[in-house]
Amino acid sequence: MSPKNFSKHQMSVRGWKNLVVGLFLCQIGNLNGTVSTNNSTFTTITTPKMKYLNQTEATNIDIELFNDYKFSVDQLMELAGQAVAHSIAKTFPVQELPSNKLLVCCGPGNNGGDGLVAARHLSLMGYEPTIYYPRMVDKELYRNLVHQCKSMDIELVQTVELEQANEYGLIVDALFGFSFKPPVRPDFLNIMDVMRRTTRPIASIDIPSGWDVENGPPEDGIKPTLLISLTAPKMCAKFYTGKYHFLGGRFVPPSLQEKYKLDLPNYPGVDTCVQI
Repeated sequence: MSPKNFSKHQMSVRGWKNLVVGLFLCQIGNLNGTVSTNNSTFTTITTPKMKYLNQTEATNIDIELFNDYKFSVDQLMELAGQAVAHSIAKTFPVQELPSNKLLVCCGPGNNGGDGLVAARHLSLMGYEPTIYYPRMVDKELYRNLVHQCKSMDIELVQTVELEQANEYGLIVDALFGFSFKPPVRPDFLNIMDVMRRTTRPIASIDIPSGWDVENGPPEDGIKPTLLISLTAPKMCAKFYTGKYHFLGGRFVPPSLQEKYKLDLPNYPGVDTCVQI
């Protein structure tokens, strides 16, 4: 074989090798992939068997975490809120938002508590959160969470209009969790309308507020850009068509995962969240 023909043959072999490798990587990419923004990179992990919880299963898992595994409410809330903050920071790096100011909308239940914790963590990551909290809960746990936020100079407000909301770089939806049952209470009708009409991206914690935990969005439901499922995705997440979906809360005991056949993905490295 002449040097000229050898060179062509070598190039042809290399071309086929590159094609085969490329096809192989594409197949792997259907299961795992790496997603990059301008200044951040995170791994996408898909597990076809991963279970989506109905409302009863989600409730029972929480009860078992409290009663059988002896987690406290504030302990789980801290773990969940930190995972929410990390998911937001990975998806919306502070330097890529039009403003580092965030509006964190908190409801009266545990979902709102997760939002309070997330706001505190986000304030340590270069963001400037403002907490919308129209119905403060008069319980020690929530009073402590509010005190912690105020001690870190995080502003709390009880009214927000659409024009004000559009001045923030991101809205965090922590109004209602998986125990929500319609209709929306009067105290929250205005903020729900604001979230439906805002031009800013929304990051919803566990359940997009106003959605049915099993049957998904109502006709005029909000459309978050980021959904952060906690513990395990709920059935409504099957209806989610937004750009980013994370799983947060690296705390579920293996025996509990096995009992409910959750088939959760492995979290990369030391991360508290994973894109799914």
